[in-house]
Amino acid sequence: MFPGLRLKKWLFIAAGTGFVGIGVVGIAVPVLPTTPFLLLAAYFYARGSQRLHDALLNNRIVGMYLRNYTEGRGMTLHSKVVTLGFLWIGILLAATLATDAVAMQIGLVAVAVGVTIHIVTLKTADGGRPPSPTSGGT
Repeated sequence: MFPGLRLKKWLFIAAGTGFVGIGVVGIAVPVLPTTPFLLLAAYFYARGSQRLHDALLNNRIVGMYLRNYTEGRGMTLHSKVVTLGFLWIGILLAATLATDAVAMQIGLVAVAVGVTIHIVTLKTADGGRPPSPTSGGT
């Protein structure tokens, strides 16, 4: 392998790992989005390490979510409800407790509205569960 290619591979891995870190922080910080950073991590891992890319997409916590999103299947209804619940709780807490600036409060609510519209308009995935015997599916 050429030395420049080896460096490039490690830079992709470092970028992917950094974006995973930011995405993990975004799980707890409502204004910091998680999904875009994990999608960026998957992009960089795909170019730097197939093993790390596969590990991210097969992760028991975020793997199915990322695969559904990248493959155009959308989000499960449960994921949408949980995501929007945490989003709005976090935004409203931040808007009421963290700032008295009306412009900042309006900005936070505007971000929440935009993210809500995006999530609601995403296709709703079935969650990968087989149909129940009473649902009529075979």
